[in-house]
Amino acid sequence: MSNEEVFIGSIDQGTTSSRFIIYDQFAKSVGSHQVEFTQIYPQAGWVEHDPMEILESVKVCIEKALDKATADGYKNVVKGLKAIGLTNQRETTLVWSKSSGLPLYNAIVWMDARTTSICRKLEKELSGGRTHFVKSCGLPISTYFSALKLLWLLENVQDVKKAVNTGDALFGTIDTWLIWNLTGGCDGGIHVTDVSNASRTMLMNLKTLEWDRSTLETLGISIEILPKIVSNAEIIGNITNKWPLTGIPIAGCLGDQHAAMVGQACRKGEAKSTYGTGAFILLNTGEEVIVSSHGLLSTLAYKLGPDAPTNYALEGSIAIAGAAVQWLRDSLGIIQSAGLQTSHTLQGLCLKVCVFR
Repeated sequence: MSNEEVFIGSIDQGTTSSRFIIYDQFAKSVGSHQVEFTQIYPQAGWVEHDPMEILESVKVCIEKALDKATADGYKNVVKGLKAIGLTNQRETTLVWSKSSGLPLYNAIVWMDARTTSICRKLEKELSGGRTHFVKSCGLPISTYFSALKLLWLLENVQDVKKAVNTGDALFGTIDTWLIWNLTGGCDGGIHVTDVSNASRTMLMNLKTLEWDRSTLETLGISIEILPKIVSNAEIIGNITNKWPLTGIPIAGCLGDQHAAMVGQACRKGEAKSTYGTGAFILLNTGEEVIVSSHGLLSTLAYKLGPDAPTNYALEGSIAIAGAAVQWLRDSLGIIQSAGLQTSHTLQGLCLKVCVFR
């Protein structure tokens, strides 16, 4: 292999698994690895992830993908790797200790519904009801978004309350957690999020792309625990020596559905639909925030650089898609996988069903 070859890497941290993929200069995948991790269900409607298990899954994926690429003849892949990008499950929320680097509670996953009572309380108390914050952030009050999950942590987890009061707490979505750890953690880790993930917290003003002071004041959330907001395409920081790929810059970050928009080259007036754990369709509305009258969410599409124009989107979502297949496999045990067409897969099971007219 030529020493002139260059590569980029991509961390894809999803709801049920983590992946790392290495691409060459022709956008061809030359090595990848995927690891599933534990889904934690403490109660009906509650879904959690172990943040430390997520970190380990990402580290394993990077190591194994590098091994596979090297084994396939790409001997200079580490030397030739110029940057990595990151995409992640959105809205999933965690708070950790700045001093110890340890999570103060499990990550509360985007589909978790424990904040229903908090949502109903806010809807009754605030003058705008469910749509009180739509003008600033584009989002209704919902169990879906990070702000409500953070309120639950502040109200119900003593370690979180104490850490916030003593200045030891850091809040973030999964992108923030990964970047902070990749860039040093307790030893100088960079506390940032990107505009696409920030737009899903319910705390960012869609027009200014900054944390909305009025929203923070209304909800009683300290800006001191929030990460800095950056664009989707810029050098964020370098990976430290605690990880594979030491010194490689992290040069891009987008929430998973926004990354899919970029990957599908969705320009103004174009939409994409993605099927994963859930199913999501996003329409690029260009540089204008469009407010839907039919229940769609106004959100950010992408901002490809600090000085690049901001593209917005309308989004419709279904929380359960592929998650239903995983439930059939892991909880009911009626299939072994969702893959090849055999009697022990979802396809095979469907083929056995007789449809009577």
